[in-house]
Amino acid sequence: MLHVTSFSGGRLCHSSGILRKEVLAAKMKHYEVEILDGKTKDKLCFLDKVEPNATIGEIKSMFHKSHPQWYPARQSIRLDAKGKSLKDEDVLQHLPVGTTATFYFRDLGAQISWVTVFLTEYTGPLVLYLMFYFRVPLIYASKYDFSTSKHWVVHLACMCHSFHFLKRLLETLFVHRFSHGTMPLRNIFKNCTYYWGFAAWMAYYINHPLYTPPIYGEQQIRLALILFLFCQIGNFSIHIALRNLRPPGSKTRKIPYPTKNPFTWIFVLVSCPNYTYELGSWLGFTLMTQCLPVAFFTLVGFIQMTVWAKGKHRSYLKEFRDYPPLRSPILPFIL
Repeated sequence: MLHVTSFSGGRLCHSSGILRKEVLAAKMKHYEVEILDGKTKDKLCFLDKVEPNATIGEIKSMFHKSHPQWYPARQSIRLDAKGKSLKDEDVLQHLPVGTTATFYFRDLGAQISWVTVFLTEYTGPLVLYLMFYFRVPLIYASKYDFSTSKHWVVHLACMCHSFHFLKRLLETLFVHRFSHGTMPLRNIFKNCTYYWGFAAWMAYYINHPLYTPPIYGEQQIRLALILFLFCQIGNFSIHIALRNLRPPGSKTRKIPYPTKNPFTWIFVLVSCPNYTYELGSWLGFTLMTQCLPVAFFTLVGFIQMTVWAKGKHRSYLKEFRDYPPLRSPILPFIL
């Protein structure tokens, strides 16, 4: 009997301890949030009575009310001044903070939507290339104004180049789902310089009146066209597969796997096959035109896509413990 009483008392003490914690948690209905400048450590904002389930995105909106010049997309909110930016979906009560949470703010600068950037950087090459193709005045000698090339590969190259960038524009409008809504405004100048500059450089030589066709003639051109079209279809197939992984309005990340579409089976060996197919397309265009500026553009693009692919591959490995170990970032078994 005494043993039973002692046991019940222990349970009673344990239960009362839990009850006290629940009461304490119930009393703590709100957080206090202070936001400091990430560089100077000056206090920029103090938010009182913030709900425990408030997200970082909501805190950004509250901060924006007191500082209208810093709209949410322009804000980087961090736990440490030199740390990483918190995600908009992070919940306050799940972060390692006390009842008074201190965050650090960094201004990301003026922002612009990804869609606007993509539409701008892809429209430029399309228009510029066509200007060189139609040989508008002031590009070549006046006697060649609005003349046409006698080589059919020049016309084929124009169709392939135009198709590629029209495809990119349509994918931007109807296929891609962006995890981030904006990017720094300065990036549009850098991106446009890259795409527009290379497009003009390539187009100048391919459409030049003195252009000479590939050394192996029709065989080389036909092989290059097959490679180009194959990789364009493959690239589009991967974009559709990636789109289907993320529901509209969601930032959910999943491991991409092959689907019934044979062009997606490359997922068995590669983490970023969209870059693999993109590389193949430009290799085909290089082979088709046998033009040095195109080869240089392909090389620079390959280097940049390798950097992106390695970064994405690392994030997959970090986020998913069951990520397929056989995959390489961009080239099967090589890179």
